[in-house]
Amino acid sequence: MLPSLRTLTEPIESRVSAELVAVLVAVTDGQPRVLTTEDARALPAGPFQSAHRSLQAGLRAWVEARTHHPLGYVEQLYTFADSDRAEQPDTRIISVSYLGLTRELPHTGEAGVGWQSWYRYFPWEDRRDGAPAFVASLVEPRLRAWAASGPAAQRGRRYDRAAITFGLDGAAWNEDMVLQRYELLYEAGLVPEARRRPIRPALPGTPMTHDHRRILATGIARLRAKIKYRPVVFELMPEEFTLLQLQQTVEALAGRGLHKQNFRRLIEQQELVEETGGMTSGTAGRPAKLFRFRRDVMLERAISGSKLPLARESHLV
Repeated sequence: MLPSLRTLTEPIESRVSAELVAVLVAVTDGQPRVLTTEDARALPAGPFQSAHRSLQAGLRAWVEARTHHPLGYVEQLYTFADSDRAEQPDTRIISVSYLGLTRELPHTGEAGVGWQSWYRYFPWEDRRDGAPAFVASLVEPRLRAWAASGPAAQRGRRYDRAAITFGLDGAAWNEDMVLQRYELLYEAGLVPEARRRPIRPALPGTPMTHDHRRILATGIARLRAKIKYRPVVFELMPEEFTLLQLQQTVEALAGRGLHKQNFRRLIEQQELVEETGGMTSGTAGRPAKLFRFRRDVMLERAISGSKLPLARESHLV
């Protein structure tokens, strides 16, 4: 018996599952770090259970149980629900991602769980010492070739996207466009996740399972934009710190250097910190003053906003 027209046109039922994905960020020794699982190939993720009173509560419970790592500041990032996210064609995975800021612990207590520099996954984003050499030798030629290989009507648009996102031919570098740069490389077939097979010669940058590198790019972009108008960098600092340590933390997150005097002048103008009366000890060089964040300012800035000094010039300390 032939199937009815309704049977032919009905969509095949797929299994839908929801998971929670965490982009957990710390800054350790001047390096931005992200907590990973599966031997640095995935972000912490787990199923949402109906017993959880909220998505955020579910995320906290799962991450702390899986990694033995407490969470501090957490905010929802994005929901990923593309139909091609799952490896099985009859499965639909909806991922609700969160950005969390915390301090790195020396040991997670779980096999395959550990902290990695986020520049391991996005080495082209680290411009604290200028653009990495491989950008000019590998990334730019391939993007130009990709733009030129497109249909005639799309070549100009492709080149414009490459120029804007990667700062080609004198275009300004915008550190906030982390996700746009990764998605451009994905569309151009220049990252392994786009083809699920090795690319030769490969661009530097460790791939991740599923679309976790895309989720990580979203988290980095959110945090880079957020530190310009909210004092969330405070969540990543110890109770007492030097102004140099604060500047290095901001530089690590932004991926570029800051003018020392301009940075300190703006910090002083906004009255974000106060002296503790203590000095550094046991370190090489002259002792430096120790500061702490003013909690009343943090509460005030959380409402009105606060801009940290990401000056356009890239002068290092």
